[in-house]
Amino acid sequence: MRICFLLKVRPDRVEEYKTRHAQVWPEMLDALRETGWRDYSLFLRPDGLLVGYLQAEDFEKCIAAMKNHPINGRWQAEMSTFFEPMAEGAADDNMIPLEEVFHLD
Repeated sequence: MRICFLLKVRPDRVEEYKTRHAQVWPEMLDALRETGWRDYSLFLRPDGLLVGYLQAEDFEKCIAAMKNHPINGRWQAEMSTFFEPMAEGAADDNMIPLEEVFHLD
């Protein structure tokens, strides 16, 4: 399963967001791997549009497992101020997969 989602980083926080993601905690990287996230990438446009891509067996299970992982709570608390206000919930709650309409293998 290939997953792509969009989020919006505050334009005035883009540089700091990039710096933070150049230094992701080793425990967070381990947690992502343990909960089934593979080939995970984030792409960031200068205006703050964030595109996430990953592969997973079951994305909903991956999200649920990360929500229950203790390191994720700490990471999300630190990252929450980087995002534009969302309709409901945190960034993890707004990783809504986009429909894949084409793929060249």
